[in-house]
Amino acid sequence: MSCSKLFSGDLPELTSKIIQYFKNDYSTLYSCILINRLWCRLAIPLLWENPFSTHVQNYQFIEIYLHSLNEDDKAKFNEYGINSNLFLPNTLFNYPGFIKCLSTHKIVYFIESWLVTLMVNNHSNRYKVTKLVYRLLFNMFIENEGNLHSFEIRANTINDYKYFNDTMELTLQKPNFISNIRSLMFHINIPYYSESRFSYTNVSPFLNFLFSNCNSISSFYFGISEFNVDNFSLIRNDLSKMVISQKNLKKISFECNTFLYDSFSILKNSNCSNTLNTITFYFINFRNIITIFQEVFDQLNVLESIHIIYCYSLNSEFIQQIISVTRPFEIRSLFIDMGEISQVEPLELLLQKFGGKLENFGYGRYELINNRLKQKKQQLFKLIIKYCAKIKYFDLGVPDIININLTLDLIENIKQNLNYLNIQFNFYEYYLSYDEICTTILKNLGQILPSKLEYLNLCLKIKPTELKIFLENSQNTFIKKLFIRNIKQEEDDDILPYIKEYIMKKKRVKYLAILNVFLDLFTLKDEVDEFKLYNIKVQKYKGFYLEAYDFVNNFI
Repeated sequence: MSCSKLFSGDLPELTSKIIQYFKNDYSTLYSCILINRLWCRLAIPLLWENPFSTHVQNYQFIEIYLHSLNEDDKAKFNEYGINSNLFLPNTLFNYPGFIKCLSTHKIVYFIESWLVTLMVNNHSNRYKVTKLVYRLLFNMFIENEGNLHSFEIRANTINDYKYFNDTMELTLQKPNFISNIRSLMFHINIPYYSESRFSYTNVSPFLNFLFSNCNSISSFYFGISEFNVDNFSLIRNDLSKMVISQKNLKKISFECNTFLYDSFSILKNSNCSNTLNTITFYFINFRNIITIFQEVFDQLNVLESIHIIYCYSLNSEFIQQIISVTRPFEIRSLFIDMGEISQVEPLELLLQKFGGKLENFGYGRYELINNRLKQKKQQLFKLIIKYCAKIKYFDLGVPDIININLTLDLIENIKQNLNYLNIQFNFYEYYLSYDEICTTILKNLGQILPSKLEYLNLCLKIKPTELKIFLENSQNTFIKKLFIRNIKQEEDDDILPYIKEYIMKKKRVKYLAILNVFLDLFTLKDEVDEFKLYNIKVQKYKGFYLEAYDFVNNFI
């Protein structure tokens, strides 16, 4: 009887709570909209909160957005050979008004992917249409009273930089659009080989507008590369004002070097000293803040954890500072570039104190080209095995023949907690022991994996017969997201038959991505449809590969 009332809509509050539980399960939400009008009305807003986060085979949702354009705006598409009649004539919901999460980088990516499906191959036209759609969508979100909770302002490529002024101009029109932001990312990383410098002076009014109108930020990420950026003093000033203005800041992430001192030191005297519980350092040179490190941390009254991702100057001076902090906190993530480690011995002191709670660990992505570095890695492996038994995310980096057996020992040692495993060769570098390492991993890894993994990425040279051994040995492991990249394929080497036999037919994964050299399984429609019959969703490899920072940023 209760179940009948639930599905008939007689218990709307309970129904709403149930559907909220499936917020990130898109396939279930799609099923919910087919039950009845109430379930549809409750599920649709969740599906459209963050449509740019999901990689789909077609990009029809952009056409759904564009249906509401006036005739003059639709006519602009005809100029580029795009038939505006493909936009739906009518929709049931105000989809733009549901937007909650927006990333400028992802909008551009999705628009460009959509244009490829429309066969807009002319480079000049594609840029012009992308810019047109970008402005139309952005304006549509604002005019339909969208209310952002997460805003990522990113310029990682020259292309992103071209849309930056549009982002500023359109956002400044309606403060209400960003007034309830809880998560803000401001990331500028224009390549150093860019012909034009990035003028921060032009962006400063925009950032001032953000922190003047957004006082509910709980998660703030700020990163600007040191290349092609002018006016560092202005950056320091604006970053400090942003931190000071927030009264509910719980997480802060730094990705910058030269101007970090002022913004980091401000933490001890800001409103967030009683709210900040998580700090992430990404590519930070600790030499720039070593003199104030302990002083700042001792003023952060509710700090719980820090994450250190490929930072510099992890030397004895820094380690002494961090283990001397009197406030209790944990190091939850430690990702290390071995080339930056002068001595391994001081790291033992760090792991003695924090290793028991370390959850995410990884090495750099570059081949260790000399035995001295490989021996350091071996020392560190032994320390990790000794002190760190609760690792959930392990990024092996580039394996080497000296440490391959120790690597397998480490995986077996942490498998009780292991949930995310990334093994990735550098695509561009091969060396004499290359084949031997790949063979050793594929022949031994399957039998030491835990019974369940959330994520596994194997980027190796994969021979079909050796993949078969891995798949046979790991038959008792369910992998929610399996990513395979075969980086060097011999003629007639086809791994897909074994994937179908041991993965597809036995339904051992939920999401699958395979990049065979340069051919992505995602592009093969018939194959994708076949996997779908077994409830396996094929995804694009590049789009869903999980980097260390993305993992920490999304799951802490």
